[in-house]
Amino acid sequence: MADERLIVALDVPDVLTGLALAEKLGDSVGFYKIGLGMLTGGGLALANELKQEHGKRIFLDMKFFDIGATVEAAVRGITQYDLDFLTVHGDPQVVRAAREGAAGTGLKILAVTVLTSLDRSDLDANLIVPGDIHDITLERAARALEAGADGVIASPQEAAAIRALPQASGRLIVTPGVRPQGAAKGDQKRVATPLQAIRDGADHIVVGRPVWQSQDPRAAAEAILQELQAV
Repeated sequence: MADERLIVALDVPDVLTGLALAEKLGDSVGFYKIGLGMLTGGGLALANELKQEHGKRIFLDMKFFDIGATVEAAVRGITQYDLDFLTVHGDPQVVRAAREGAAGTGLKILAVTVLTSLDRSDLDANLIVPGDIHDITLERAARALEAGADGVIASPQEAAAIRALPQASGRLIVTPGVRPQGAAKGDQKRVATPLQAIRDGADHIVVGRPVWQSQDPRAAAEAILQELQAV
């Protein structure tokens, strides 16, 4: 059985490309992330096919944010696909609405704390309260978990501190912004290696470009999985 601590992000243009990549990865990968970039390229159809026909676990990264009734309705609609993880923004009222929409199902609601592509200058531009980005991320994580989130999305650099929060007991930490040693950072600003992220308390790591941009995606994924065996 594939090590499901690794989630491969299918940040590709359409269903056919996503299916081709999943075929290349074969049984080495058991968990995939499908995000907004794939939505107009048939992302939900791809999620459904990988789940129902290939037995893969699916993380739907939609980052819902709206008024409570709309979030609740959107999440309830997603539950028909029997997927595993869904992201929403970590504002407590959004998390509570998402929990209502997912009630009675196995869908896990993961709260986005602070996007891993952001730094303090970005927060300033967005009129986010002054302060250290690390502290703000921890506070957002604590509030989202108190509101009922099943887990949080956070950069690897915050994983250890979030894991130490009382509210994080028994909850999930999923870390994007993971880059194997020597890989390009791309648009991520707060990164760590797969091994470091898991050691710091992450339950799952999300890796996209270092896998699907590789000339041999399966070998790239297997190298990451080999690194995780050290934990």
